[in-house]
Amino acid sequence: MGKNKSKSKEKLTREQAATLILGVFGRNPKQVYNFKQVSKLLFFNDKYRRAIINRTLEELVNGKQLEQVEPGRYRLLSRAGYKTGTLDMTQHGYAFLVTEDKGDDVFIARNNLKTALDGDLVKVFVYPKRKQSTRVEGEVVEILERARDTFVGTVEISRNFAFLLPDSRKMPFDIFIPQDKLNGVEHGQKAIARIIDWPAKVKNPFGEIVDILGYPGENDTEMHSILAEFDLPIRFSAEVEAEAEKIPDVITPEEIKSRRDFREVPTFTIDPADAKDFDDALSLRPLEKGLWEVGVHIADVSHYVKTKTILDQEAFDRGTSVYLVDRVVPMLPEKLSNGVCSLKPREDKLTFSAVFRMNDQGEVLDEWFGRTIIHSNRRFSYEEAQQVIETGEGDMKEEILKLYEISKILKEKRFTNGSINFEREEVKFHLAEDGTPTGVYFKVQKEANWLIEEFMLLANKRVASYASRGGKYETKADPQELKGKKPVGKTFVYRIHDQPDPEKMDSFTRFITKFGHSLNPKLSARRLSSALNELLDQVQGKKEQNVVEMMALRSMAKARYSTINIGHYGLAFKDYAHFTSPIRRYPDLMVHRLLAHYLQQGESKNAETYEKRCQHASEMERRAVEAERASIKYKQVEFMQDKVGKEFTGVVSGLTEWGIYVEIVENKCEGMVSIKGIADDFYEFDEEEYMIIGRHTGRKFEIGDEVKIEVVNANLSRRQLDYKLVDLEQET
Repeated sequence: MGKNKSKSKEKLTREQAATLILGVFGRNPKQVYNFKQVSKLLFFNDKYRRAIINRTLEELVNGKQLEQVEPGRYRLLSRAGYKTGTLDMTQHGYAFLVTEDKGDDVFIARNNLKTALDGDLVKVFVYPKRKQSTRVEGEVVEILERARDTFVGTVEISRNFAFLLPDSRKMPFDIFIPQDKLNGVEHGQKAIARIIDWPAKVKNPFGEIVDILGYPGENDTEMHSILAEFDLPIRFSAEVEAEAEKIPDVITPEEIKSRRDFREVPTFTIDPADAKDFDDALSLRPLEKGLWEVGVHIADVSHYVKTKTILDQEAFDRGTSVYLVDRVVPMLPEKLSNGVCSLKPREDKLTFSAVFRMNDQGEVLDEWFGRTIIHSNRRFSYEEAQQVIETGEGDMKEEILKLYEISKILKEKRFTNGSINFEREEVKFHLAEDGTPTGVYFKVQKEANWLIEEFMLLANKRVASYASRGGKYETKADPQELKGKKPVGKTFVYRIHDQPDPEKMDSFTRFITKFGHSLNPKLSARRLSSALNELLDQVQGKKEQNVVEMMALRSMAKARYSTINIGHYGLAFKDYAHFTSPIRRYPDLMVHRLLAHYLQQGESKNAETYEKRCQHASEMERRAVEAERASIKYKQVEFMQDKVGKEFTGVVSGLTEWGIYVEIVENKCEGMVSIKGIADDFYEFDEEEYMIIGRHTGRKFEIGDEVKIEVVNANLSRRQLDYKLVDLEQET
């Protein structure tokens, strides 16, 4: 018995001992310890482990990580110090520290996380890097700010206690719910729990149920679960709804007099067929000498939503509307988003407009920004406007065809100047009344979409340029017309997009060589964007198209909001802002307010205040995008539930050390084939060649390969599809 016990204690390796020892010294970098003190602090009382500690101390001295200040007494030699950042938790329970600097990722083992969770802002002590180690390690010493305190999951209730089992794989702890904190939830229901306490040395946090979502599998339950998972709101409070109802529907004569009147100018909107909130409208009228007045009219949300009100605070907190597969979770209550602000046809509406005097070559000769009133003559769906473009017939055909003609020129100029052409098919679903997906289709951008997009881009760009020039109009008109217009400060809310990270572009360049393509990542920014466009054209229709487009997107920086204007690389614009969607994006509302302030020669606003607002808006946008993707994945899994056991043709869309990702050709539903489940050989992932190879047969799986799969499992709770390869013997 004693012999076996001794052997189990010898299992402490030198590497494990070194990590433990450096943790002791790291927490007290100026302290001197002997091996007995270190052993005591590690609660090692047996002679076997104490001997390992003693030998490892000498090795750490030889490795110049500890110094021996006197015989048998040691101190940390190279203090790695502390880092502050956010935690990126993995589904396996360990995490990495994400910091602003570009140093090595700091690995944090599960037992060194304390009670820190995914996204928390933490202070971490970084251990000195050992020579034989390939990674930097550390431990959390302080939680500076919690990312969240609420979690969604399924409730399991027993006689004496209950737990909420979180849906998120990045939440590795079940939440203990006392009986008096269940608040009416039933066993098996999905709910939201708030952590209320996490005592020291207790594995699981204590919580209370704050919202009951319903039973798993019900459409509303699952959509609400996705919103809660990303800490997004599900509904408006009664107080916010009541405040919205107070907004008057009537436009006063005094308000009309204070605005430029466009009600007699031909005006229309183009939106998706099922849209209810109409942010933008276009107007067109001919001027002298073959010139045109183009009006980009945007809902004047800032007229209705005033600063320092409960409606404004709610809109700021939400940051954006969220577009799930079966619903829109609006930034503003319906009274505003679908009512008084929405640019409905045949109704007078208050707008904030960008008006351009243009020629047939798409050149802007003059511009004007200000508050207006419009009366939309016609609401077009994209399909209806597309039919006018294709046939040359239909309502308002003169206006639509002329604006389309100009939009083609604007688009061509944009790409000539280096704008990158990322146009990917969007997955959409036909839904039954209960939300069940009955079919999959793909949304393709056509000329009607481009028409709207180019004029929205033009307005966004010119508004940003106006702000960056200190409030000066850019014009070819008589300078006398601009008399009295004073420059203003530069604090503004820009939509920025940085140039690609060189390391990511190097990786992307190496990746595409596997398909016979090449790209020089050392090109200038403009030439690189042109080369990317050529590459994206080359892969159209080829088996590698999807993965090359996806990897190209991943090599790009993420667009975000900021007061620091570095331009927009992807669009090749020196100045760019979001001006055109204030019903659904809070940054656009900030842009409207700043623009109105500067048009009145107001002083510059506080940049620090607006930068913090930009950071919040960027974060809320990120969450909304992730929630949208999660809802799409959920509906894909739901759509495939009755197809378990059926075979499909697919394309290899991704490779990892644990599996092959396959996208079904006919519906783009992606699932994974586990490497362990491929029965005809032992397969391994070759990271350098980016392929999976059979050890004995030499059979290879590469991105873009066509394969036959069978649907094995459709796991709704994990939003995961499992496939297996079929007809292996025929394909070998």
